[in-house]
Amino acid sequence: MLKVLHYIDQHLEEDLSVESLSEVAAFSKFHFHRQFSDYFGIAAIRYVQLLRFKKAAHTLAFREHRQVIDIALESGYESSEAFSRAFKKSLGQSPAHFRKQPQWTTWQNSYLSLHHMREQHMSVNHQLDDVKIIAFPATRIAVLEHRGDPVLLSSSIQKFIAWRKQNKLPPAISATFNLIYDDLENCIPSQYRFDLGAAVPAPVAENAAGIVNKTIPEGSCAVLRHTGSDALLGASVRFLYSQWLPQSGASLRDFPLFLQRLSFYPDVPEHQMTTDIFLPLN
Repeated sequence: MLKVLHYIDQHLEEDLSVESLSEVAAFSKFHFHRQFSDYFGIAAIRYVQLLRFKKAAHTLAFREHRQVIDIALESGYESSEAFSRAFKKSLGQSPAHFRKQPQWTTWQNSYLSLHHMREQHMSVNHQLDDVKIIAFPATRIAVLEHRGDPVLLSSSIQKFIAWRKQNKLPPAISATFNLIYDDLENCIPSQYRFDLGAAVPAPVAENAAGIVNKTIPEGSCAVLRHTGSDALLGASVRFLYSQWLPQSGASLRDFPLFLQRLSFYPDVPEHQMTTDIFLPLN
């Protein structure tokens, strides 16, 4: 069954019928759908649909140049009309309306169970040798400070992407960083803090977007590369804190954990997302 989950991630735009998935699992097609539902608590076809709609929603919101018909075809629909009906039934908004004014709270609630399921059943496998200690250079970043419910983080991401486009700072020429102040599992939602940052060559002037100047200071850092969905990112962070740090003899510096995003969903499939996790050390 876990092999099926990984197969779905790697072939999301291909034929993922019950028949094809039952072959991957080496189970009878007459029983596979019941076995999948019993194991994961969700029907296989619904699971595939949710993953495709998740990618579609991210593409609609964060990649405005992509046409709805192309997103529909990637999601397994033969027309934008059929895709729109199914998308609205699932998320309560048409693709066009979602693109203009996404209701992120509804979206988040729709995918919360999917996120927890993947977090529970899929895993990351790190070894102590995967962690490297580097000298991180002082890096000036322009930051949008997200403060408040993490459910609304996607709205902040939209604003930050728009500002980057306006200021000609795409990820290809401006490294992307996140500063992580709080643990999602142990934080009051209204007090959640998360910085969206982009490396800049000079300080940013005061602006209507609320972008502020910050610096990631130079210093020693432990770095671990995470490849895969953000649903599993927490497991990689926990590996650093609970397994690598105790045996390393290192002590933590007074600066928060931060990430550098190297590849981006939905430009690449979730299982190919690449993120470097930095743990500042004394």
